[in-house]
Amino acid sequence: MRIHLTSVFVDDQAKALRFYTDVLGFVKKNDVPLGADRWLTVVSPEDPDGTELLLEPSGHPAVKPYKEALVTDGIPATSFAVDDVRAEFDRLRGLGVRFTQEPAEMGPVTTAVLDDTCGNLIQIAQYT
Repeated sequence: MRIHLTSVFVDDQAKALRFYTDVLGFVKKNDVPLGADRWLTVVSPEDPDGTELLLEPSGHPAVKPYKEALVTDGIPATSFAVDDVRAEFDRLRGLGVRFTQEPAEMGPVTTAVLDDTCGNLIQIAQYT
């Protein structure tokens, strides 16, 4: 068994696609119209056939309080692995990304947490 697809709820799919591709560096994999929304996935350019991230619309009534509670408590919706958290932090901050947690070493992992502009906190992590 392996993870094929995971998702993050986003307030605006077009805005999310721009952020996740133009800023974070993912590439669009699927974009299928589904009425007012889309089946919209991105993948790592380093693994185009790997795990897909679904940029899922936040339309369900349970999503808004769930996302707000996570953000209020500073809990990331998901985590992405990077080779060098400090370098990625500097690159993203240079692009105007707002971080809620600067790079912090926690044993064998270094993490930072950013705001994805679509209602989520996202952790980046470097494992040593």
